[in-house]
Amino acid sequence: MSGVSLQGKSFLWRTTTQAALKTMHLLQMGVGALASVILFFHDMSPILLGHKHRPTHTILTHMAVANLFVLLSSGISHTMAAFVLENFLLSLGCKFIYYIQKVACSTTLCSTCVLSAYQFLTLMPRRAERTVLIGRAPRFTGSSCCICWILNVLMYIHVPLKITGPQDMHNYTDNRGNWFCSSSGPHWGLGYLWSISDAMFIGLMIWSSGSMVFLLHRHLKRVQYIYTSTEHHKCSPEDKATHTILMLVVTFVIFYVMNSIFVFYISAFSDFHLWLLQTSSFLVSCFPTISPFLLLLRDPRPPRFCPWVVRNYA
Repeated sequence: MSGVSLQGKSFLWRTTTQAALKTMHLLQMGVGALASVILFFHDMSPILLGHKHRPTHTILTHMAVANLFVLLSSGISHTMAAFVLENFLLSLGCKFIYYIQKVACSTTLCSTCVLSAYQFLTLMPRRAERTVLIGRAPRFTGSSCCICWILNVLMYIHVPLKITGPQDMHNYTDNRGNWFCSSSGPHWGLGYLWSISDAMFIGLMIWSSGSMVFLLHRHLKRVQYIYTSTEHHKCSPEDKATHTILMLVVTFVIFYVMNSIFVFYISAFSDFHLWLLQTSSFLVSCFPTISPFLLLLRDPRPPRFCPWVVRNYA
């Protein structure tokens, strides 16, 4: 009887955990998608309303689109598993959704890297040998983001060939464990290529972020004897933007490392328990959910896409 009781408790715990993960993932997808849409129109509004358009607006617009694709693609399987009785996500659907997710995730990384590098260039001292580079940087933000999309579309073009439809993962804790797409075989060579690409972008982000911290610290030491104590604690728009980008980079690296640990464990030990897949998918969507709030809440501009705000601030 004790063995049966323990099995029942274990089954109840796993079922409760999976239900909690599904609920959190659906809530994450809804809230994050709404925030990404708001961020998109928030940064598109200067173009639509004829106001001054900053290069960061272009980068954040690309980030919002990539974040939205990540959230929607990763949430489709969880949404159907939670509410739809019949699985209609066939092999073609799996190929398309997983491909979009990989491209969007990598584009989010690339766009964050472009944003970090651009902010570092704006903080660089205006010396003669750097004036040309800093002056031309705003012209290349849009093209850099477009290159991110093109590069990732081509780099992950092989993904649909390896992805098959939903298969039974022999997960007896949930009769809907076969709702998630599976791979037809290992792709270690492509995995190394993707890892090298991600490592390069993350390395560039960490380097530019560390350089920004150094520049801000040196600037603070120079001006601490100039300003009064009240002015000293005021944060300029440039400093506030830099702090926001630093928060974005730290948030991205934390969730990327956590998800990489899960992905490595799943791939190395072929452990396809449903809760591992759900947790990994949840971690993938954490940064696209959090980053729009960081950017919107720390942006001093009003949400100009609201008509009443336009009338008051235009």
